[in-house]
Amino acid sequence: MQKEQKPFVEIYADGACSGNPGVGGFGAILRSGKKEKEISGCDKMTTNNRMELLAVISALEVLKKPCKVAVTTDSNYVVKGMTEWIQGWIKNKWRTSQKKEVMNRDLWERLLKASSGHEIEWKWIKGHNGHPENERCDKLAQNAIKNCQTIRKQRVDDRRQTEG
Repeated sequence: MQKEQKPFVEIYADGACSGNPGVGGFGAILRSGKKEKEISGCDKMTTNNRMELLAVISALEVLKKPCKVAVTTDSNYVVKGMTEWIQGWIKNKWRTSQKKEVMNRDLWERLLKASSGHEIEWKWIKGHNGHPENERCDKLAQNAIKNCQTIRKQRVDDRRQTEG
């Protein structure tokens, strides 16, 4: 019996922050053959690096079975983290080479879990450089930030009306 071929999925991901820390958003595109899905989300108080991580994590968590995946991002932090730094962090009990705690450990652990079972190729591209999918992901992230800010503003306005 022949071993079943893993589906190939392209993931494009980007995160953004209005202020750092501040309101953040992420966007990702998943593409497999002719199927395509866009996802996005926001956080009212976060950092750009957390949003970059969440973009990739959220996309990988959508996958229902083991896949061959090409992750394309403009985040050196994510790419180098997964290809160069993470094994050392784990070996050093989540400490950097400077003996400091690894920032965003919760998300790195979540990314490790989301990555398991997949064959992943990590690709870095220069951001805001005309790459169509990267530009779309950035737009998704920016729109998520606007939505988060609108919801936050509505809550403040609602509170003022009920207090006034």
